[in-house]
Amino acid sequence: MSVNAAAQRAFNFSAGPAALPLPVLQQVQEEFLCLPGAGASLLELSHRGKPFVGVIEEAEATLRSLLGVSDDYAVLFLQGGAALQFSMIPANLLRGTEATAQYLLTGSWGKKAIVEGEKEGFVEAIYDAKASNYDRVPSAGDFTVRDDAAYLYYCSNETIQGVQYPDEPECPDTVPLVSDASSDFLCRPLTINKYGLIYACAQKNAGPAGVTVVVMRRDLLDRGSESLPGYLQYRNHAAGGSMWNTPPTFAIYVLGKVARWLADDIGGLAAMEKQNKEKSKLVYDAIDANAGFYNGHALPECRSLMNVTFTLPNDDLQNRFIDEAAEHSLVSLKGHRSVGGIRASIYNAMPREGAETLANFMKDFAAKNG
Repeated sequence: MSVNAAAQRAFNFSAGPAALPLPVLQQVQEEFLCLPGAGASLLELSHRGKPFVGVIEEAEATLRSLLGVSDDYAVLFLQGGAALQFSMIPANLLRGTEATAQYLLTGSWGKKAIVEGEKEGFVEAIYDAKASNYDRVPSAGDFTVRDDAAYLYYCSNETIQGVQYPDEPECPDTVPLVSDASSDFLCRPLTINKYGLIYACAQKNAGPAGVTVVVMRRDLLDRGSESLPGYLQYRNHAAGGSMWNTPPTFAIYVLGKVARWLADDIGGLAAMEKQNKEKSKLVYDAIDANAGFYNGHALPECRSLMNVTFTLPNDDLQNRFIDEAAEHSLVSLKGHRSVGGIRASIYNAMPREGAETLANFMKDFAAKNG
């Protein structure tokens, strides 16, 4: 990437596809025409050939190291995003059983997931934050999980509402804990052995659109019925090393680069979490210092490290905020169309300077318009 091109880059607060680390983009640019030692671009290489096999094996190994994933779990690189996982999970873990799958609903993505679960068997929402307009996540005493549930499903970070679980919800050992971690995957350490299955579509925080990471306990792989279409059976992908069909090779390649950046440049997920807390605090402090002008959506104890959501007193001020922010190279701040307002997505790749610039702009904007 040329110096001029890098200098033209704005602070991109898009919720996804989202910002990627600049060092990763630069390395991808350098290797784009010819992957070192391969004689061709990664885009032109067979997924069965030695160069790409090396790419996918390194990506998996780096993810396993970052997250502490043992051999008791399969790491899969799939397509279809979260939308496919909404269906694929109940198809494998619920279809054909008499068990009930239980869901914790804390925002838009959890609500979409349970609709697909209903098509496969018995489901129930054992917690729904609808009454408070999805501004919180549950406390331990707010729900009860059945010992014989097919699984307990939750979305760890709701991008639209800007709420995040600080820790995994309590779940009996007999029940697989299933999580949509799409928008906070790799933002902090995880206790993987608490999960039966955790997945993340990469374009929020881990790479480009096109690949979804699924980390699944191996003893769950065989639950899927033989009647399922081949692509929908997790065990086929595990047996085929994520090559049951042609995988999204370029997206996996970039995801591997992002994982390596986290390991080598950042120093691991604990170091990344520290940075993320510092960045989000800058913006939340600007909201709190101008309460009444800026109104944060999430309760303070449920605030997301990744997606800071808030409103201004009226639509005119919100539109002016977005326009003037763009003049300061602060872009993609418009809230999701379903809820409006402002949303600043401060993913791993957002530099501290971007959060500082946004916080300072917010303070100045409030002083001029409050």
